[in-house]
Amino acid sequence: MKKIQLEILGLSSSQSQTGSFALVLGEREGNRRLPIIIGMFEAQSIAIQIEKINPNRPLTHDLFKTFAEQMNVSITEILISDLKEGVFYSKIMCTDGVKDFELDARPSDAIAIGLRFGVPIYTVESVLSEAGIILSDLEDEEEDSSEMLKSSSSSASTSSNTSSSKESLSQTSVDELNKLLNDALEKEDYERAAKIRDELNKRN
Repeated sequence: MKKIQLEILGLSSSQSQTGSFALVLGEREGNRRLPIIIGMFEAQSIAIQIEKINPNRPLTHDLFKTFAEQMNVSITEILISDLKEGVFYSKIMCTDGVKDFELDARPSDAIAIGLRFGVPIYTVESVLSEAGIILSDLEDEEEDSSEMLKSSSSSASTSSNTSSSKESLSQTSVDELNKLLNDALEKEDYERAAKIRDELNKRN
């Protein structure tokens, strides 16, 4: 079974399902895209890891990683293995150094966990052939993936609120931004934390 490596290209609010998000995976050596609709919690967990934000309390996927490490289990790869009746299936490939084994998981959970272990994401030709979209079909619709990732934590904010927030952050001192960042993390408002972190990075 030939595996095809994927990479995360974008994460944005789903236009078809309220409260859901579209995770766009891209063929590393090709022009096909694999969009998967995922839930808000999983989208937030993926975005937090991509944005390198450390939550004050561990999320479920962080807990999985800690537990696995305590049991001397490591993850080797994530495989989106099948597509049946519009539902994606995936496997988390694991090893304890002696025995290799796999765990069935939803792709959203598998990818959130895989990101925390820094392992590659794969799929198979049958999945890409059935659900993949050629890049040229998406060119008119895709936004810059980094912008999509930054907006992934919540679907509630409007463009006017976003612009006013950016403007107010740009006029805030570094000390105050650090206080706001700590406050956002304490409240587990990771979308705001990401925006504050980005503003701080611009100043450094």
